[in-house]
This record gives sequence, structure tokens and C-alpha cells, in this order.
Amino acid sequence: MPRFKDQAVCIRLIDWSETSQIVAMMTREHGKLRGLAKGSKRTSPAAVASYCGGFELLTLGQVVGISKPTAELATLTEWDLQEPHWHLRQNLRAQRLGMYGADLTGALVEDHDPHPNVFDALTRLLADLADPAQHEAALLAFQWRILEDCGYRPQLDQDVRTGEPLRVGQNGGPSDTPKAPVYIFDAQGGGLTADLSGNGTWRVRGATVRLLQNLKTGHEPSADVDGRDTLHRANRLLCAYARAILDRQLPTMGYVLDDDG
Repeated sequence: MPRFKDQAVCIRLIDWSETSQIVAMMTREHGKLRGLAKGSKRTSPAAVASYCGGFELLTLGQVVGISKPTAELATLTEWDLQEPHWHLRQNLRAQRLGMYGADLTGALVEDHDPHPNVFDALTRLLADLADPAQHEAALLAFQWRILEDCGYRPQLDQDVRTGEPLRVGQNGGPSDTPKAPVYIFDAQGGGLTADLSGNGTWRVRGATVRLLQNLKTGHEPSADVDGRDTLHRANRLLCAYARAILDRQLPTMGYVLDDDG
């Protein structure tokens, strides 16, 4: 029975009994895993020593457990809380965006499939949500990184239907015709197209396209540089794209798609 020790973020928590919990975690080296923490809700000295700080959603810590190839759940034997992210309990929007990040991680990452870049992106999102002015920028950076690392980075340089190069002008159209209509994002094709026909498509402004193209080259989004409205539109686009990939809407996606604040 292999024993593991890893950094982890709690992305889902279910009461299994009066004293135990089932915890879904995103770990850095072992990917997403689910485990049973027997006695984690007890207040005895032994339980408090084993599960230091207790399991809470969106907290970061070090987990120790035993994984059996034939068992659906690992056995979690130790937990050392390292970062409670108190700001997520003091700002409602920060908490909602953090929950969306956890839900998207749980939906896109397969069990036991290591994605250290996704783990790093999630931990950075939860930390950066401490600054309300940077909520949109933090969320956009996270969404881009998880889509990219899971193999769903949108195609922004070529038309996904024709294969022709795309050059975005000031208003979103080809660079030599700045007054042309905005490009279309084809969710099924996974990128931009100039073809206005077809289902599952959304119009995209040029500023949004340029922001996403900058992300591809390593640009760090910032509300001070990119503008809050542009960041918000880009976040909604990537969230809608993730919804199309999953073919379902996660409950927390409404915090991104429907929230204007």
C-alpha cells in the first residue's frame, strides 16, 4: 500500500459520518484524489494532532495518506493546515471565484493525473483573490493556465474552420479592415473564425482577442493595464468555452457568466 505525502488544496468536502469526512483534493504531485479522513471531526488530542487545523474548503496544506489500487478512496492519515486563506471568508466575490476555480479543477483534471501547473495556478488564484482590484486578472490567469495545461488552449492565430491566418485589427476585424465585424469564437472548433455561420459561436471584440493573444505569449493580465471590462469579457468567454468542453454548466459558472460586479 503506497504511502504518499504532498501539498494539497481542498476542493470539495463531504461529511461521511459524525466524525469523518470525504475530502477531494488537488495535490501537486499526485493530481486530483479523493480520500477518507476517519475521525477528522473529533476533538480528541490524537485527532487534533493528526488533522492539524482541520479540513476546510479552499485551504492549503500538507496531506499524508495511503492509496490502494483497488480502493476508490485513499485513506487520509494526516493533515497539516498551512494557509487558511482568511480573505476568502471576508469577501463574498473572492469566495465565489475561489469556488469556481476549485470546481473547474475538479471537472477538468482526472483522478490521479498529475498536473503541477494546475496546482500552482489554483494556489496562486486563491492567494491573489486577496486583492479585490485584481479579481478579474487573477481569474483570467487561472482559467488560461488550466485550459492550456489540460490541452484545451484556444486557437487564436488561425481560423479554426479554414486554417487561414487571423490578424486582429483595432476593432476586432482583420488588421487591414479595422471597421470589419468582430471575429467569432467557435466553441466546438476551439478557437476563432471569420465564418459567421454555425452554432455554438460568440462574437468577440478585438480588445478581448488581443488580451488572450498576449496571454499566449506570457503576458500577465492586470486591471491597471488591460482594463476591468476587457478582463471581464475575456473571463466570460473562457468560462463559456469551458462549459462547452464539459458539455455542462458547473453550478459556480454562474458567478462568472452572470455576475456583472
